[in-house]
Amino acid sequence: MLSKQKIWILLASLALLLLVFIVIGREEQVDFSTDVKPIFNKHCISCHGGVKKNGGFSVLFEHEAFAITDSGLPAIIRGNPEQSELIKRVLEHDPELRMPYNRPALSEKEIEILKKWIRQGAKWGEHWAYVPVQANKIPQTVKGFEKQIGASAVHNIDRFVFENLMAQGLQPSQEADPMQLLRRLSLDITGLPPSKDLVDQWKAGQITYEQMVDHLLASPNYGEKWASWWLDLARYADTKGYERDQSRIIWPYRDWVIKAFNQDMPFDQFTIEQLAGDLLPNPTHDQFIATAFHRNTMNNDEGGTEDEEFRVAAVLDRVNTTYEVWQSTTMACVQCHSHPYDPFVHEDYFRSMAFFNNSRDEDTFDEEPKLRLYESEDQEKLNQIREWLNQFTMPEKVRTYLDFLNFQEPKYHAHLCSEFVNGELIDTKWLGLWDKGSTYLKNVFTNGADQLLINYRSGIDGTKMQIRNGGPQGEVLAEFIINKTQGHITRSIPFKTIQGNIDLYITANNPKLAPQQNTAAISWFAFIPKIKGEIGDIKSESDVNQIFMEVLNSHPLTVPILIENPGFMQRKTHVFERGNWMLHGEEVQPNAPASLNPWKKEWPKNRMGFALWLTDKENPLTARTTVNRIWDQLFGRGLVSTLEDMGTHSDPPVQKELLDYLAWELMHTHQWSLKALIKEIVLSHTYRQASTISPEQMAKDPENKWLARGPRFRLGAETVRDQALFVAGLLSDSMYGNSVMPPQPNGIWETVYSGESWKESEGKDKYRRGVYTFLKRTSPYPSFISFDAGSREVCLSKRIVTNTPLQALVTLNDPVFFESAAALGKQMLDLESNDPASAIAKIYEAIFFQKLSEKKKEAFVQLYQDALEDFEFEKSAFIASDFPVSQKRKWGAYTVVSNAMLNLDEFLTKP
Repeated sequence: MLSKQKIWILLASLALLLLVFIVIGREEQVDFSTDVKPIFNKHCISCHGGVKKNGGFSVLFEHEAFAITDSGLPAIIRGNPEQSELIKRVLEHDPELRMPYNRPALSEKEIEILKKWIRQGAKWGEHWAYVPVQANKIPQTVKGFEKQIGASAVHNIDRFVFENLMAQGLQPSQEADPMQLLRRLSLDITGLPPSKDLVDQWKAGQITYEQMVDHLLASPNYGEKWASWWLDLARYADTKGYERDQSRIIWPYRDWVIKAFNQDMPFDQFTIEQLAGDLLPNPTHDQFIATAFHRNTMNNDEGGTEDEEFRVAAVLDRVNTTYEVWQSTTMACVQCHSHPYDPFVHEDYFRSMAFFNNSRDEDTFDEEPKLRLYESEDQEKLNQIREWLNQFTMPEKVRTYLDFLNFQEPKYHAHLCSEFVNGELIDTKWLGLWDKGSTYLKNVFTNGADQLLINYRSGIDGTKMQIRNGGPQGEVLAEFIINKTQGHITRSIPFKTIQGNIDLYITANNPKLAPQQNTAAISWFAFIPKIKGEIGDIKSESDVNQIFMEVLNSHPLTVPILIENPGFMQRKTHVFERGNWMLHGEEVQPNAPASLNPWKKEWPKNRMGFALWLTDKENPLTARTTVNRIWDQLFGRGLVSTLEDMGTHSDPPVQKELLDYLAWELMHTHQWSLKALIKEIVLSHTYRQASTISPEQMAKDPENKWLARGPRFRLGAETVRDQALFVAGLLSDSMYGNSVMPPQPNGIWETVYSGESWKESEGKDKYRRGVYTFLKRTSPYPSFISFDAGSREVCLSKRIVTNTPLQALVTLNDPVFFESAAALGKQMLDLESNDPASAIAKIYEAIFFQKLSEKKKEAFVQLYQDALEDFEFEKSAFIASDFPVSQKRKWGAYTVVSNAMLNLDEFLTKP
């Protein structure tokens, strides 16, 4: 039997052991994502991550972190920090052994976190943004804020915000002044001040706040405002970029975006149509136009450049842009190596690239493929062809001919020619053969066609062309004569039927030519069988073929689009070693990153499948990204401030639960409706708060992260200009169509090679909204650039707001702002009645929806008097009127006052 002493020792030991278990059990659990991962990212991952794996150790993926290292042992032993090499190395005193090497040591707090994490089992965790969105429990309490809220309804957004405000020791602000709130709301939703009718209804209490929101969302101006935001992401511009930066016609895509916003197209459909509209069943013209999202990539026309290099550059840009726009992921990092911080390996990049690598575009001068938008006469001919085909040919052949009429594909571009003898690629674009010239067009699939379509231009007559199979001694497949043309034409050439892939040997002979004189400039070759009837009472074959060629040779409006390569033109996709497009590694197949939502078997492995993967409700990033961008547009700061990056190295969300709540709402409650999302946000008290800042708020939250006050920030470039034109009564309400060239200072647009120039638009066109302004990438509209708009050469997630003297020079001197000031000055003159103070006050109130303070009124009246005394109207071209001299002086003085109003902070800043 045990003695009493031994029993007491045993009981004490058991009690002590129990106490240890209790202490350990109560030890605060370390969270990998919020506690450990930031330490790894800050100190370790640059040498032990996606780029480098020094010592065979990486902390990027779980399986790598616990794997055997070069030492033969794992660096992390779960449950045993003392034996873990990771802990030993961070505690080392020898600088040659201590980690991180040649960098500051970890703090005691950071080391203790790592120890505790390992002791607790070193549980790995997923970054919050890579976890599928879940429905969040909505906080219920709003106690303590009754005074600030007043009569405002409390919405779910407010409950999340108020809970965080309580935790920060902050209180929400009271609701903004009703008229200032109206102006804020109108500028946010439509990009313009409210109309006079809406102002009168709001003042008279004839319309509720929610009805006002609905009215503004239903306005066609809504689509124009929000299109400007999306076009930054789409890198939309009216020129091709690079050195020549020549014009391109792509404005139908801009119009499609405006219409899509106004129709409240669900965001998942909006996504699918832009990424894969051409792959939808029986796509419409609008769905083809939507794919121009990824034809906004730059196109290099410079002579001597390699088209394949810049085709690849465009494909890489499509990968980078897609991940930035829909996933807030810096996938561009993965082109050269695995991501330094996020769970994407090098191969992920090229598996994603494989989705985009089989579009037909090849960086050609003409930017084909293009959708041909026929006018009435040519459209009628197209309808005749369609009707004949439906009646007399098999259904599977109808689409072949109609597709070729709509976008002239598939075809072989001249830049594919090689092995020239007495010939060249003219400016690396068009095939040019001299007398006794020859070239090869290799690996051509003729589809068994009895007709060759060839597009070319020529300035001379009598060139004999011959095409043989395989080489100089091969079978003759076609012979024809090329004569002088009026510009480019498309011709039908009889072609001997042949099956399989062959090499074409092309020759040209014209002894009348001078040495090295080109016989023609050939753009492309296509193999389309002549239209033949196969069923029914066949008739008029020659007529329908003639109409077919007439339509091909018409010159309709065209817009670049995406379409897929046919099977015989499919490209293989390889990993680029170190990101170099010329160093091909292993071949890869299309697939999405394994670290995000799984790929479903029913999805096709093409752009359509990729779009479905992005918009799947299990995708953790698409809805969060979209909500974050919308929030940033309304509040000037995203719930995650790094809009382009929600990865592990991004700024952490300060309102994560709110972000997830809105992401869930967008997908499930609102069914991807952006209008419904915007409405929910602007109805909240959080949005409706006054934007004035108290000393306490400035001290505790200068950036307004916790949303204790309403949004207040400088308006965007387009809105600054549009607002000036609107209040002056000059803004045109014309929508859609060609981009316009409003007034800008002389000497801005200096072009190289193209001979293009800025031709100022006339009439109302020069007063159209900023979204319609012609944007040249190498020389953007100067006032927009001054107010932080981009050149649209690459995707722009957020415009960085600056405050510079140049902006004041724009609003004081730019022709648009000067004309607006003159128009406002005329309004003051019409209101004057020998009382300048009254006229100035009325115009001020009409612009700002608030009374003019006495202090400001005194300053404006003094400015008017000084300008009236000093104004030299003879030197002012805008005063060329029939007014008496005294009235001209007054108009000029009032213009100076108006110009000052348009430069006020309250005019340029959201209230």
